[in-house]
Amino acid sequence: MKYVDEYRDETAAQRYVEAIQRTATRPWTLMEICGGQTHTILKFGLDRMLPKEVTLVHGPGCPVCVTPVELLDKAIAIASRPGVTFFSFGDMLRVPGSHEDLLMVKAEGGDVRMVYSPLDALKLAQQDPDREVVFFAVGFETTAPANAMAVWQARQMGLRNFSVLSAHVLVPPAIEAILDAPGNEVQGFLAPGHVCTVMGYWEYEPIAGRYQVPIVVTGFEPVDILQGLYMTLKALEEGRWEVENQYARSVRREGNAQAQQIIRQVFEVTDRAWRGIGVIPRSGLRLREEYAEFDAERRFDVADMTVEESPDCIAGLILQGQNKPTECTAFSTRCTPEHPLGAPMVSSEGACAAYYRYTREA
Repeated sequence: MKYVDEYRDETAAQRYVEAIQRTATRPWTLMEICGGQTHTILKFGLDRMLPKEVTLVHGPGCPVCVTPVELLDKAIAIASRPGVTFFSFGDMLRVPGSHEDLLMVKAEGGDVRMVYSPLDALKLAQQDPDREVVFFAVGFETTAPANAMAVWQARQMGLRNFSVLSAHVLVPPAIEAILDAPGNEVQGFLAPGHVCTVMGYWEYEPIAGRYQVPIVVTGFEPVDILQGLYMTLKALEEGRWEVENQYARSVRREGNAQAQQIIRQVFEVTDRAWRGIGVIPRSGLRLREEYAEFDAERRFDVADMTVEESPDCIAGLILQGQNKPTECTAFSTRCTPEHPLGAPMVSSEGACAAYYRYTREA
């Protein structure tokens, strides 16, 4: 690993900007998948450094943003029950459900807590066997190994008061859904480095070949992203459809075999609804049948809950790269971080939050 300063070096960044300017000879539309990459692009003004031939659009790589309202309402219903302690990552607490969010449940007396690891929830379940302890398992493949390990450990310990509400989603099916969408204009992708650190990038190779799009696994610092853009554009200009790895300091083609093993052991692939997008086949993870006793949807009988998403939020169009946040009529007026209509304005990886923070006065 190297120090972060090397990837924020102004001279190196300028070299890649100049290389991009020399390389792009025609209009190209590229999508960065990860919301962390989106925030870097806007924070450092990378999009404003690019030639007019290059258009960046923002993808669905914010797990908080793609969690559907239906799952939020299930979480709120569970967290509101007496005798339940509900654990979640911080971003999820302010994401609006149909009528309220998890912070409101806490304000009304619910035992809702923010944590950084599912092991914190597991520890409380051990210490207080009379309480039902639930962890909101949100995330892409990046967080799945730790959540799978927590469930595996709960089984080994014989805990009967621990469960997870799984909202895990997978990146490759989302890329395919974007490419299959009518009117798709995305011609190349920056793939999410953190996800690929766990899963590798072999899963992307069939996608690149089948759809004839270059995919470059990319890190999260300014130089990472500019290099990733340069590599993607060079491949497009040369007519190459392959997967390349810019983030070689962290990612290997095969990924982390042990992490993948625990995911496969505890979870299985399932269809999953994405906020504002709808159901994407085989795009989520659910607990395997042998771990069903740790499934909060079954334990609290909320599996059949369904709700309608608000028509005021265009999160789905933003997450598919079809609209920019500033093209939403509610942006920065009826929808702000203090009073969000949807998750992309709340999450630290949300595109709307990034635009609100970095571009309103640009």
